Amino acid sequence: MSSDLAAREPLPLEQFLARQEQIGLLRFLTCGSVDDGKSTLIGRLLYDTKLIFDDQLAALQRDSARHGTAGEHIDFALLVDGLEAEREQGITIDVAYRFFATDRRRFIVADTPGHEQYTRNMATGASNADLAVVLVDARHGVLSQTRRHSFIAALLGIRHVVLAVNKIDLVDFSEARFAEIRADYARAVESLGFSSMVAIPLSARFGDNVISASPQTPWYTGPSLLGHLETVDVDAAAMVRPFRMPVQWVNRPNLDFRGYAGTIAAGTLRVGDRVAVAASGRSSTIARIVTMDGDLDRAGAGSAVTLTLADQIDISRGDVLTAPGAPVAVADKFDAHVVWLTEQRLFPGRSYLFKLATRTVSGTVTHIRHRIDVNTFAEVPAATLGMNDVARIGVSLIAPVAMERFADSRELGGFIIIDRLTNATVGVGMVEAITPGSTNIVWHDMAVDKDARAALKGQRPAALWFTGLSGAGKSTIANLVDRKLHALGRHSYILDGDNVRHGLNRDLGFSEADRVENIRRAAEAARLMVDAGLIVMVSFISPYRSDREAARERFDAGEFIEVFIDTPIDECRRRDPKGLYARADAGQIRNFTGVDAPYEHPASPELHLLTTEADADTLADRVIEELRRRGLIA
Repeated sequence: MSSDLAAREPLPLEQFLARQEQIGLLRFLTCGSVDDGKSTLIGRLLYDTKLIFDDQLAALQRDSARHGTAGEHIDFALLVDGLEAEREQGITIDVAYRFFATDRRRFIVADTPGHEQYTRNMATGASNADLAVVLVDARHGVLSQTRRHSFIAALLGIRHVVLAVNKIDLVDFSEARFAEIRADYARAVESLGFSSMVAIPLSARFGDNVISASPQTPWYTGPSLLGHLETVDVDAAAMVRPFRMPVQWVNRPNLDFRGYAGTIAAGTLRVGDRVAVAASGRSSTIARIVTMDGDLDRAGAGSAVTLTLADQIDISRGDVLTAPGAPVAVADKFDAHVVWLTEQRLFPGRSYLFKLATRTVSGTVTHIRHRIDVNTFAEVPAATLGMNDVARIGVSLIAPVAMERFADSRELGGFIIIDRLTNATVGVGMVEAITPGSTNIVWHDMAVDKDARAALKGQRPAALWFTGLSGAGKSTIANLVDRKLHALGRHSYILDGDNVRHGLNRDLGFSEADRVENIRRAAEAARLMVDAGLIVMVSFISPYRSDREAARERFDAGEFIEVFIDTPIDECRRRDPKGLYARADAGQIRNFTGVDAPYEHPASPELHLLTTEADADTLADRVIEELRRRGLIA
């Protein structure tokens, strides 16, 4: 332990808190490969900065005897690895956050897992960090996971790196080995654009060069790890950038107060300044800057405030307030880098929720430009993405959103991707390029609109989406409904899965990615037919709920009617009108729904038709009755 830290007398609580308010905050993470000593290093920092209470120290000594891997010494990793599974396996699984402080700076450190399967956890820890401490075992040098974590750190906007060459004691404090690893790492990250990279030889277990210079490395003249963390300048110049504030909440406690709450992402703001709404361009003057501690005359980046305006203008959650002379791009298409976080694969064309700042909108990944090999940084072709994959993608949203490039603004350029059904975060992304003029492509309302066309036909348009297993009876029932509508003098059409694959979708196979695109195209075709005033029946297996829900979104309220043709698979096998089940069972057909590909039953379809309880004609009559009940036909 350094003599200066040991000599410090604890301050009275009030003085300590007052001093802490005046010093800066550094968020950093530790990352690297398995067993490089990340948790041990953080435990050592907490111990040597006297951030451990007596009872914690006693517990740590007991746990070290039970779980420790440091022999008779204290195992500092146990301060951070809190999960029982982590202690039993000797690995970090979850992201552990710890706070500590010195007289010079406050710190929040994220200890991230080294295992490749937990790369998503590492990305979580990196998302708010200013600096990365990349640990390398001096015995093993730079490994694949070292390069992977360094790449993701750079991708997530971290520009400052400490290369901590740990366990230097296990290579006899070799200067030559340290120099070799430093050179290898510098070559590995040369293209990643880090603003600073400082290499430090250390032993986390014994404290060499952690908070003070070690006599074991007289050849090293650089700073200790703590000394560097206390002084490194990671200011992103947020204060000098133009004003930006995503609106988190419209604060309306009573009729006399309307404020717009959020955290200032960039720039400074004073009472009397003008601000504009990015989407509409309308502007007003700041009347008050309200906080929990009272009104302010001025606020800057990082401040959580509620703003009141001199004028009543339309602002809602998800809008972005900006400096009038420095507008933010508002677009619905952009390119991004993404880190995919789940075993459920990403498929272009599938609908997800995209959360950018405080705005959440539906959208799709239109294409994957390339996947990035994180070991070589090479760009390789990819049709889908799996867990931990990093790629460049194109995104199309259903509505324009205010955004900036991630390199210019983490707050307005970072986003997460959310699964529509489970609400799980499945990806994190960084906007790389905003498509110029993407909002210039708009839907043109024609002089003769949907209502006019439908009125001429004496009906209201709708899409009847028939879904079910192959052989369930979808096409049979849809055909009967079409005949009954024709007999009533109504105008209808059937989009049959097989028929559409003869033309529009003839280029698609039966992989999961192709099935997603198959449904997307069918939904777009059905939407145009509904716009023409027709009652269109879409007869597709459409096995995935998320794709059916994405199809539903393409229609106005009440226009999409999901009809689940529910037939047990044994009955479908018995019918097997095309002999497909027999071929699938024999291995002649791959990715066949119900055999080696899943079918996700509708959760709450508008019509649930059990084919084992009534014949096809009776079920078709039920569809006609539902159309009458909804007022679509007389």
